[in-house]
Amino acid sequence: MKQFGISLALMLTICYAANAQKTLKFSKIPFPLSWENKPLSYSISDATINIEAGEKTDMFRDPNVTYNTDNAPKLFFTPDNNFVLTACIQHGFVYKWDGGAIVLKADNMHWIKFCFEKDYTGQHRVVSVVTDNISDDCNSAAINGDKVYYKICKADNVITLYYGSDGKHWFLIRHLQFNAKGPLHLGFMAQSPTGKRNKVIFTDIAYSNRKIKDPYAGE
Repeated sequence: MKQFGISLALMLTICYAANAQKTLKFSKIPFPLSWENKPLSYSISDATINIEAGEKTDMFRDPNVTYNTDNAPKLFFTPDNNFVLTACIQHGFVYKWDGGAIVLKADNMHWIKFCFEKDYTGQHRVVSVVTDNISDDCNSAAINGDKVYYKICKADNVITLYYGSDGKHWFLIRHLQFNAKGPLHLGFMAQSPTGKRNKVIFTDIAYSNRKIKDPYAGE
């Protein structure tokens, strides 16, 4: 019995440790975070999240129905019903389609990916993908540099996306309804669809539980 007791205690300790590794903490986000698809590597400090995606990692449902994947590493939390999330995204743009993104996801068929991506021309591009069973692919501003500031806002069922160069002044990219059911997951993603790896750095992260009043001002 004593030997069984020791084994049982050890087993419970192992189970507890395994469960404890499922959630992470980050000082700028008031909720626990967890992985959907593990990264090649990652690090979290008081002000920075680094996510390294491995090869052939992506999140896209092609309108031609020839390409469908959702294996990119994403660090998610469950947000409030209304929120504003901002972050600076930076990476090396080594391979075509390399990107770092803010993602809002209901399920595998309903999600929004707001990505800073190396496009098919080699430009560093603001890209947004809204998926309702099938993805669209909206290429927006070209960025002269390797970092950009992104802002995503949710006001009830309305999502608004912005980009900026300084984290203070914002330009509206998309303003849409998102009526997916069930709990939503919000967070940070890295991808390297054609490359071997891609390390994305997220800084200047800020989160607040509020509803914006003016979509053009973002406030």
